[in-house]
Amino acid sequence: MKCLAIADLFIPKGMMEQGLIKLADAGIDVTVREWKHENLEQLQKDNLRIENGGSEVIELPETLLEGIEKFDIIITQFAPINENLIHAASNLKVIGVLRGGTENVNVTLAKGRNIKIINTPGRNARSVAEFTVGLLLSELRNIARSHSALKQGIWRKDFPNDAYVPELDERTVGIIGFGNIGQLVGRFLSGFDARIIFHDPYYKGHTDFEQVDLDTLLIQSDVVLMHGRLTEETKNMIRFEHFQKMKETAIIVNTARSGLIKEDDLIKALQNKEISGAAIDTFDHEPLGNDSPFLQLDNVTITSHMAGSTSDAFRNTPKKLAERLLEYTESLHI
Repeated sequence: MKCLAIADLFIPKGMMEQGLIKLADAGIDVTVREWKHENLEQLQKDNLRIENGGSEVIELPETLLEGIEKFDIIITQFAPINENLIHAASNLKVIGVLRGGTENVNVTLAKGRNIKIINTPGRNARSVAEFTVGLLLSELRNIARSHSALKQGIWRKDFPNDAYVPELDERTVGIIGFGNIGQLVGRFLSGFDARIIFHDPYYKGHTDFEQVDLDTLLIQSDVVLMHGRLTEETKNMIRFEHFQKMKETAIIVNTARSGLIKEDDLIKALQNKEISGAAIDTFDHEPLGNDSPFLQLDNVTITSHMAGSTSDAFRNTPKKLAERLLEYTESLHI
């Protein structure tokens, strides 16, 4: 059995080979090729195009597809597994995706050809969850604003939320999307003695936290956290009318997908002081342009799409996927 793994700048060739060593030990012939970019920014641009436009918006270079018909398994993180690749990979049985979603795979075509898709849900859950806690604290407690002022020689003590700088004790944190990341954030913040509520119509598990409808969450929460998956159903699920339902002292934090919030409406809500502030890691257009309204707002903390980017998350993902692939191939005796 032959496996092609497509490395990139976040999971480079050496890291990929080391992470997939269990496949090699099991007798699978693993070939690692690199989807090359000049820098991380260029890779992230391509990834954003794929997330917004699907697997068909970018074609891979021919060097990556050489002899593609020989491979039974193809593993990718960001590289698109599109129509051309799937048609060319005539022996393909399994697609392994080193991420929680399958945005970069032509899922319809793959399923139509009975190709199994195995992804790694929760692969960077801890990375994003830890970052989320840091980001919300930075916004609530003006950490980034004070840092920026001090770097300019200003001992700043006045902030947009001066009248109600809160502690999390007994405050209500509302989590929208209660998958791996949302659940982990809930656990973290319960340690701050916050009240945790969540909205997720697809969650059917058991938890000590209270499940509520969206309006109840928005009305009651002091902090709203976005952790849902972006689908046609959830696109722009938070709009201006939703900000109007929130407390004026509340903040919203998005370390998931920018499309969950209608960006122009968020900017308007911040400008009009409908809510106290926001902390945002993902944007409709990345990197932010010099004319972005976010750069003019004093009641927002912004970061450069980095919540899931830890060395631990990238290093461990191939290992997790290798284990899942072996379980599947062994169950089919292939």
